[in-house]
Amino acid sequence: MIKIDMSDQVVLITGGTKGIGLASALNFGKASARTYLTYKWGADDDFKSLYEAFDKLQAPRPQLIQADASVTEDTKALLNSIKEKESKIDIFVSNVAFAQSPKNLQDYKKQSFYKTLDYSTWPMVEYTQLIKSFFGKYPGKVLGISSDGPDHFYQGYDFVAASKALLEFFGRYMAVHLQQEGSTVNVVRFGPVNTESFQLIFGQGFIDFLKENGLPEETILKPEECGDAVFALCSGLLNAMNGQVITIDRGMPFRDNSLLRYMKEK
Repeated sequence: MIKIDMSDQVVLITGGTKGIGLASALNFGKASARTYLTYKWGADDDFKSLYEAFDKLQAPRPQLIQADASVTEDTKALLNSIKEKESKIDIFVSNVAFAQSPKNLQDYKKQSFYKTLDYSTWPMVEYTQLIKSFFGKYPGKVLGISSDGPDHFYQGYDFVAASKALLEFFGRYMAVHLQQEGSTVNVVRFGPVNTESFQLIFGQGFIDFLKENGLPEETILKPEECGDAVFALCSGLLNAMNGQVITIDRGMPFRDNSLLRYMKEK
């Protein structure tokens, strides 16, 4: 097993105190990186178990900073705080997403769509720009977190799916712009992941439905698996990968189709 040493690396993850963000942060911590995790709500008392998870791995405790990813002034304050301790940010993971959930076409509102873009698309662009302004250079690695929403129908996921499609578009174009700066930009697209935000959008009932209908347990990814993928893409072993949208879903869409279900019933 290859031992990755990131003791000289600084990692910033938005929405890093839960789900995929936290699972990723734990991997970076295990590699001795200095991690900075943002959150929008909560108090320090809520993070006891988070610190314990890092302590259990004998990893450096992360710095937790409250910042709304959609508010530019919060982003600037966040980077000012990091700059007091660090001279660079090596890895930036844009993980925050926000869901306005329309039930039908009449629920489509321009303001709601723009708000979704403010959280789920634009932070990858703005954070990257501001990191250059504050530290004099772009992160060596920028990674956006997307989903398979642009290619699959999920009830109430309309705006998020659109915002993720645009995130992927910007990821490709940013990769071209930043290549000459020595940076790589990639986007990882996950299938359904059993996180708190997933349950808020779709409810626990969806997961129960999958189990009741005999679909494989691996239909739903675990946050830890997603965190492994994020870490791998930023580990230095995949530096030749740039401008890519990588899908992590165990190949389930290929296996989960009408003909295969028909064959199982015969």
